[in-house]
Amino acid sequence: MGRFSCFFKMIPAFVLCFSFAGNAYAQTHIADSLVRLGDSLHRAYRFAEAHGTYLEALGHMSQRDSTDSSAVFSVNERILMAENGRNMARFARKPKVIDRRRFSLEDFFLYYPLEDRSWRSIPNQLDSSASDGLVRALYAPEWDDAILFSAPDGKGVRNICLTEFEDTVWTAPVPAGEAVTSGSGEIYPMFSPDRKTMYFASQGFYGIGGYDLYMSDWDAEKGEWTAPRNMGFPYSSPADDFLFVNSEDGQYSLFASNRECSRDSVFVYVLEYEEYPVHVPVEEPDSLLALSRLEPLRSKASRRDDTDFPDNDLTRKYMERMARVRSLRDSISDLSFSLEELRTEYAFGNDAEERSAITDRILRLESELPRLQDVLDRANVDLRDVEMEFLKKGVFIDPDLGDDSGSEDSPMDGYEFRRRSAGAPLDIEVAGPEEKFDYTFMVLEEGRLAEDQSLPQGVVYQIQMYGSAKKASVKDLRGLSPVYESRSPSGLYIYRAGRFASFAQAAASVEAVRRQGFRSAYVTACVDGKDVPVSKARAIEASRSSAPLLYQVRIEPVSGELDPSLAAGIVERASGKDIARTETEEGIVIFMAGPFNDKAAADALAAFVSESSDCNVSVELFGSELTNK
Repeated sequence: MGRFSCFFKMIPAFVLCFSFAGNAYAQTHIADSLVRLGDSLHRAYRFAEAHGTYLEALGHMSQRDSTDSSAVFSVNERILMAENGRNMARFARKPKVIDRRRFSLEDFFLYYPLEDRSWRSIPNQLDSSASDGLVRALYAPEWDDAILFSAPDGKGVRNICLTEFEDTVWTAPVPAGEAVTSGSGEIYPMFSPDRKTMYFASQGFYGIGGYDLYMSDWDAEKGEWTAPRNMGFPYSSPADDFLFVNSEDGQYSLFASNRECSRDSVFVYVLEYEEYPVHVPVEEPDSLLALSRLEPLRSKASRRDDTDFPDNDLTRKYMERMARVRSLRDSISDLSFSLEELRTEYAFGNDAEERSAITDRILRLESELPRLQDVLDRANVDLRDVEMEFLKKGVFIDPDLGDDSGSEDSPMDGYEFRRRSAGAPLDIEVAGPEEKFDYTFMVLEEGRLAEDQSLPQGVVYQIQMYGSAKKASVKDLRGLSPVYESRSPSGLYIYRAGRFASFAQAAASVEAVRRQGFRSAYVTACVDGKDVPVSKARAIEASRSSAPLLYQVRIEPVSGELDPSLAAGIVERASGKDIARTETEEGIVIFMAGPFNDKAAADALAAFVSESSDCNVSVELFGSELTNK
């Protein structure tokens, strides 16, 4: 993996691009390969290398005759998540790991230290979905008078909801709040024992991919949940992480993750509870990967050796299937290394015939990878079948059984995984929902103006659709909801879609608005109902959360284009950054370089441009729209 990533650092994107210029199929193939490589690097916590690889893929996409906007958007999301990973590595925790065990996805939650018979099957009155992805049950203890849960909305996206027992019926479920609704799905919400904090998993907030873990505090004064904070490494990972719980005795924190697992199983991690966790930088990829594996502490007093395992047919079957899985993994690794060498040969080869032959070999090997992966997936299923046999007998099988690395010590004493019983099917009387306008951003068959055109206090982001001298009809809204209508001082009707609590939520929805035909849609911001520059709103938002600020350099050439020597200097000083050329509605050409994690680095580039040219240059928060300057 390391040599592969170094190879792509050594060869600029234009080397491969030059060889395949004019060949749309080749450009698509290279871009797809780079995206897959970037995904591998991302999963290995090599976020800086993944970031650069995704940028290379984006460069190849821009050279195709017809660029798929959805594919470009997907790669841009990956770039953002890689950047998030780099930033979050500066604020990692190092919890004390007590134990971890692998369980079936079907019943892993029954091994949490929660009340017996508190998990209820789905579907039920509150959650109409059958086993839905990672969500397999709903937490509802008999004694509780409130149920916090997630359920799919009209688009099938899970949102956090709450129902409470009043008199003889349960209230109609209501959303937990806009601050904890991303529009991309939230699952397994759980209260802290004192109910002042809510933990949940989401794939729509500031994160690094899959479901990440978040926490939100109850603001009693405002009567709402605060903006969620990503719990960071090693709780969140590029895989799916969910169902975080603090034990009532205050000793342990538990959560589940499918990192290093097959699709039908999860690890449950038991950590020592930290009241005041210390955040430390862990920016070395290998160290971050090791930290995120959450290897349990072991007790030297209870060491075992391989002879402790029973010699029976079931154990032998398990060891044979484990050997099969490891062999397939090794084959995939060897094939990937061969591809690395072939790509290196291709990049530095000069003979056209030889390069053509290498291309054929690369294509053959790359087509072989999915087949091998499919065989590995099926081998993993066979392995899980044997594990399920162990679990049915109450035996916890060690995934390292039969490994040549030697025996492991047993877990530390102090925590015991004990299976609880599932509760009876949920049978409650729920009041009918009140007819209320849903302010969640949606694309419907028919667009809707917001019932209440006023905006909440605080920072609110919207997506500006267009302005017109004529009042819009329902047809003009093109399915967007909610839409806000206002009048400019000149009398123009201004139309904006949605109301978002964070810039990340708004930015993630811009493409949906553009796909409805509003090609020049962009993000705007309000603070306490008044329009402000997006940069100002983001600064306020960042001051209220742990999200780091990112910066970009805005360069406006007086002549309309950059002098070649100036452009070369910018590229040199913005190494590894994205440099984008855009044009405003007034025809003004703008170049944006970034994002920079360090404002000093952005200031240094701006100073160079100012000293070397007559360009108008400024340093701004990353993501601010040109129209808001």
